[in-house]
Amino acid sequence: MKNLDFRLQKVLDIKMRDEEASKVRYIEVENNKKVVEIELDRLKNNYNKYSNINDISDVLTQKITANYLSSLSYTIDKTENDLEKKKSEANIAREDLISKQVARKSLEKLKENKLKALKRESEQKEQIINDEYALYSYMRQRVQLDYKVN
Repeated sequence: MKNLDFRLQKVLDIKMRDEEASKVRYIEVENNKKVVEIELDRLKNNYNKYSNINDISDVLTQKITANYLSSLSYTIDKTENDLEKKKSEANIAREDLISKQVARKSLEKLKENKLKALKRESEQKEQIINDEYALYSYMRQRVQLDYKVN
């Protein structure tokens, strides 16, 4: 069987490299999102830990705690906004990855179809050759029988 001459092989290679780069980008964005989620959980846990300001008897400590809670609240809001941005980036990266996978798979399907057609053509040629050999063998046997009969 001849080697497959797929004219779009360079394009397929480029699509595969683009897909790999997109995978790396998606993983990076997902990891960044997880880091922000962990930070947000940590901030919320700290807020919950110090949120019961009424248990503190000292006024100065209450004031310090109130300021700390205010700062935590501001940081939580900021981190939540950051998390939303990271989620949006992750969605965009995921959609980009999916589109690149579709492009690569379509080219691979074309290559696969060409390979199947080439294989089918090779099998047909082989079958024709086998049929000719069988016909020649039959003809020789027939000729030998005709000589024996005569």
